[in-house]
Amino acid sequence: MDRMLYVAMSGAKQMMTAQAVNTNNLVNANTTGFREDLARFSSQPVAGEGLPSRVYALTEANGVNLAPGPVNTTGRDLDVAVNGPGWIAVQTPEGNEAYTRAGNLHITSLGTLVTANGLPVLGNSGGPIAIPPAEKVEIGRDGSVSIRASGQSPQSLATVDRIKLVNPEQERLFKGSDGLMHLEDNAVAYADASVGLTPGALEMSNVNAVEAMVNMIALAREYETNIKMMNIAKENDSATAQILRMA
Repeated sequence: MDRMLYVAMSGAKQMMTAQAVNTNNLVNANTTGFREDLARFSSQPVAGEGLPSRVYALTEANGVNLAPGPVNTTGRDLDVAVNGPGWIAVQTPEGNEAYTRAGNLHITSLGTLVTANGLPVLGNSGGPIAIPPAEKVEIGRDGSVSIRASGQSPQSLATVDRIKLVNPEQERLFKGSDGLMHLEDNAVAYADASVGLTPGALEMSNVNAVEAMVNMIALAREYETNIKMMNIAKENDSATAQILRMA
């Protein structure tokens, strides 16, 4: 049978993979701090006898768009947006260090500063930031976390820790299955004092919803084209078999 059938089948499968990546981006178009996944297409020639006239398609979701997303002002004390390049260091459930741009933070009943997903925010001291009971908690532009104890004057702020802000080389970062950015070999980035925050604001997803919808339609049409090619291969095979029977 002509390899055309297998090439078309491979193309349809890879279009489904690309569609899954695009759909995940579209679903997270309103997710705070989300970074768009990129699908890479490559060609794989079909090896074997005969002329090299068939090429498989291969889709890999191994890229990330690190462009900044729009920043919305919320006015909430524990909302922060990274100002320019940089990341907020958090602790994964496995105890490793990872990085995010999602700054919608809150304090647990045990006084730990965590992300919306419950991941502890790391401080410059190396461990999760612990917040003692306080009447007010403020986060400064440099990541410093200050509290005002009950009954104290508005000017009586005490700094308890500072959020670990990092800015490693983009080439060293990769996106894990948990949606967080990691360094290769579980390496740890150094704190970077040049990274700042915008208090009372949140950085949204950098996914362009309109562009993602257009990509969805384009990928669907390419999938249909591959299905048509599979049908053509079937018709060609049937016609060839009929000619052989006549001979």
